Amino acid sequence: MNDALRGYRLGLGLALVVLTGLLVYWLQPILTPFLAGALLAYLGDPLARRLERLGLNRTLSTSVVFLALTLILLLAMLMLVPLIGRQLETLRGQLPAMLGWLQGSALPWLEQTMGIDAGAIELGALREAVTADWQSTGNVAAIVLERVTRSGLALAGAIATLALIPVVAFYLLRDWERVLAGMLNLVPTGWQPTLRHLAVECDEVVGAFLRGQLLVMIALGLFYALGLWLIGLDLGVLIGLLSGLAAVVPYLGFIVGIIAASAAAIFQHPEWLIPVLLVWVVYGAGQMLESVVFTPLFVGDRIGLHPVAVIFAVLAGGQLFGFAGVLLALPVAAVVVVLLRHAHAFVTG
Repeated sequence: MNDALRGYRLGLGLALVVLTGLLVYWLQPILTPFLAGALLAYLGDPLARRLERLGLNRTLSTSVVFLALTLILLLAMLMLVPLIGRQLETLRGQLPAMLGWLQGSALPWLEQTMGIDAGAIELGALREAVTADWQSTGNVAAIVLERVTRSGLALAGAIATLALIPVVAFYLLRDWERVLAGMLNLVPTGWQPTLRHLAVECDEVVGAFLRGQLLVMIALGLFYALGLWLIGLDLGVLIGLLSGLAAVVPYLGFIVGIIAASAAAIFQHPEWLIPVLLVWVVYGAGQMLESVVFTPLFVGDRIGLHPVAVIFAVLAGGQLFGFAGVLLALPVAAVVVVLLRHAHAFVTG
């Protein structure tokens, strides 16, 4: 009887997993604002709890956190969007010359120094295409706006999606504990202690990547952008922010950033040795800060995901469920890691 009951529960659990996956697949066109709102609510929940411990009720603490997040996002957009726009305009002006330098100087140097056959790489057509296309585009923001407003229905959908995100985030943040308790009450009473224990472990892993790693990415992006800007790199802010974004995978932001910044420094300065050394100093200092300050402070000793697991989860989520899958990738991967760990402990006994 116990074996039959265990088999029934296992089959029911697998059926629920399959059904959940199918629902995500079928509903992915409308899931993005709800998932984005849930992400914001999850990020703001620890601060709301602290405000509750100071004596504020949940609605007031949620309002304070929501207002703070809104102000931070607005300030970031007002400061970064014009700056990134100018950086993109600079890149647009320099890219054809960069491609010409790559074909005329960098590739021949690689052939002579390392014996790499670069004859098959033809960048002339690419340079001409980039030059023709970017000369006709004009301002980047204007092009994006023009393409969005080309369809009134698409514009209405985009506005509705953006407007729905803060609404979902506010109500989920206010009722976070109630939502979790309601979900827990849906399962049989005998399962609740185990599920509560698993939820705590999953929260440690998810928190390390959705709260801790996000703060690490922001800190690294700002540090790299400021450092590259201080050494006079024309595209420093753009490369620095992209380095921070790529830091979702450990060491990827460092590798991508130092290569891109070094190439930009070589192209910008005829006497490139000192600028490249300064770029390396910036990225070396960033790596030291990440290891000594940022990661211990924001992530701590919480359980993390392997970099390969992060890459696979994001790519698989995007391939299966689009942008909604990208938002779900890391939380689902964290939950799977915890469940596999407990399954292994159960089997090995």
